[in-house]
Amino acid sequence: MKLYHATAFFFLGVGFLRLLGCVSSSAMADRLVLPKPAREIRLADIEKAVSENPAQAVHLIGVYRAHYLQDDETGKKLSDFWDAAIGVLKINQAKALEEKRFDDALSMARSLANLNVLVESAGMEPDILLADAKDKLEKGDDLPAFITAVHAHALKPLSFDDALIFLNRAVTVKQRRTASYFLAAADDAAATAYADKHDEISSDVRAYAEGNDQPRDMIKGVATVLVDQGTHIEKGRAYPSMMLGSAFFVDASGLLITNYHVIQSEVDPTYEGYSRMYIRMGDATSPRAPARVVGYDKAMDIALIKTSVTPEYVFSIADWVAPAVGDSIIAIGSPVGLEKTVTQGIVSATGRRLLQIGDVIQIDAAVNHGNSGGPVLDKNGRLVGVVFAGADQYQGLNFAIPAERLVAALPALIKGGKAERPWLGIALAETAEGAEIIYVAPFTPAAEMNVKEGGVIAYLNGEKVSAPQGELIPALQDALFPTQPGELVSLETTDGARHLLMSHARPALPLSEAAKKDSRERMTGPLFGFILAPSLGKTSTYTVKKVIRGSIAEDAGLSRDDPITIRGFSVMEKEGYVFMDIDVKKRRLGYIETSMRLPAYLDTPDTL
Repeated sequence: MKLYHATAFFFLGVGFLRLLGCVSSSAMADRLVLPKPAREIRLADIEKAVSENPAQAVHLIGVYRAHYLQDDETGKKLSDFWDAAIGVLKINQAKALEEKRFDDALSMARSLANLNVLVESAGMEPDILLADAKDKLEKGDDLPAFITAVHAHALKPLSFDDALIFLNRAVTVKQRRTASYFLAAADDAAATAYADKHDEISSDVRAYAEGNDQPRDMIKGVATVLVDQGTHIEKGRAYPSMMLGSAFFVDASGLLITNYHVIQSEVDPTYEGYSRMYIRMGDATSPRAPARVVGYDKAMDIALIKTSVTPEYVFSIADWVAPAVGDSIIAIGSPVGLEKTVTQGIVSATGRRLLQIGDVIQIDAAVNHGNSGGPVLDKNGRLVGVVFAGADQYQGLNFAIPAERLVAALPALIKGGKAERPWLGIALAETAEGAEIIYVAPFTPAAEMNVKEGGVIAYLNGEKVSAPQGELIPALQDALFPTQPGELVSLETTDGARHLLMSHARPALPLSEAAKKDSRERMTGPLFGFILAPSLGKTSTYTVKKVIRGSIAEDAGLSRDDPITIRGFSVMEKEGYVFMDIDVKKRRLGYIETSMRLPAYLDTPDTL
């Protein structure tokens, strides 16, 4: 019996060892298989993207060409993938038009235009926009219909019949300034090619569109925004916490514009606590109406909210105006809760760079806590901008987001949720030569495409962007702003290099993301405005290669060829700023060594 058990265990052990040997041999064989080269993986990714995301396929082909040498066979493959991706993109664009997915059709039409491909199936942007505007109007979506029609008219003047459609709707929904805009479009069309139709505009419609609204009418379209944030405890006592702001109606369905910072606790995923939003149309004794956030754009500090209240007055987003310094303006809002307050002043300055994207208007009309989110209007009642007040570094000064940028941002807000903006991964400086690329952030479209630092942008999406001194970077941002993440963007520099990049979604704080992934010496350019060159043999010592005019570095007295040692670098992401501690021997002061701490905000506006 014992012998039987011993024999059984022997054969069981032999079988186990054989099995183990087979498994080990198999695993060893797997380990001996050579991994696929990076080139093959790249080509497989491109082939997959051709059918799934043709714009990405085009981008990946550019990345491959930027980083790898190609033999004739590979070059032929890439050319075939390129042609196939364009074909799929054209089919998808035509299908989007057929299904009336106009935003997608426009996005793909822009990508095709940057590929120098003519879209045959009604793919001209003004025609798509006009078709989209009419479709929205039929569905009763007045606000996006008016915005889209204005955009179409800016690209290609509306015909008399088309202008009349929007004019009549504007009169019906009692938006006088919108009616005035489309009346002017109809009169212009009649004066050029439709003179016989001039009399088709009724006298009542013309009289309404040519009339004027008074501030006593406009205040009926402004609401007080109340965001109840529960209570906070201080020294053992509970105090009510309330965010106060203003908002104004832009559609009869109950849509209002306000500032993002007013409603931030409603949508910020990092906020922990109670938050409920209401609007109030009268004084403190008036009932509160619940409201909700439809869409928001933190970078622009604007938000679109909705309530069930039917407004007595609706502000026009069609007949806006870009003001000049010295123009008279009025602001309407609820300073410290005093609803329907109208103040008067002038435009003090334009082109202030306070937000991540674009620039803002400085005004001297009296505004206080609670005015944020209210409208700024000219003497004719045309929208000039949206008040935002209380910038920490500019206490006592007041600003407004330009109406032009509000209108450009609204389509993304209407879609709902967080507005996604395009991002290429570039930091710029305006120099005598133009917009110079001083930094390319890692793991971004520009880095993938090997865009060189030091280049100067010549064309963006095939257009030469020009602007007065100090306004070039906002102009480039405005050119990129209407596009969607995932579109193909054409970027050309003055040295003749042309890049075709697929944009990503813009991070909330782009330079915060970059600071986590890049070295501290490279971050000096986009954050503080000075470019470093390493000193031989010393790991933390550098020489200043370039100082950007108007930068933090120039204000600190740094100059070219100054030796610098970096002692510390701290990113305070939650607070939104960064510190760099340096020792510098200033050449202009006889190389006397000085220790300095340089601060910078992470939401720098000089990025694309």
